Amino acid sequence: MTKEERLAHIKAIVSQYEIETQEELQSYLENAGISVTQATISRDIKELQLTKVVGSHGRYKYAVAAQTPRPTWGTVRHRVLEVFVSLARSQNLLILKVLPGHAHSVAWLFDNIEVSGLLGTIAGDDTILMIMADEPSAQALQAELEI
Repeated sequence: MTKEERLAHIKAIVSQYEIETQEELQSYLENAGISVTQATISRDIKELQLTKVVGSHGRYKYAVAAQTPRPTWGTVRHRVLEVFVSLARSQNLLILKVLPGHAHSVAWLFDNIEVSGLLGTIAGDDTILMIMADEPSAQALQAELEI
């Protein structure tokens, strides 16, 4: 089997099933007669630019980036409300605290919608640093996110 065929199988699997882990993906591949190592799966995921999105059961699953719909502000606000802990601002910086394990997915949402003045995000496990262009844009986003 060629690498391109393996990548096509991976795309088909993550499009059809809610694959949450690399081990689960490896199991599906093995059931299809494709034997690969975890390291190969990791490289394939990176090459395919698979992302983690919230699945139908509220858990994260792999998704093909091109098929991931662009989030709306309503989606972002709903997700923030689900995992919100606190919000603080210092000049043009916002610190959004969320439940453990959720910062990356929330930051991804912010990075993929149009937020006036948002230059970028940095996410840890439960904390997101949102870097705004200036203090007024930070104040505006803070007001929009106040719970």
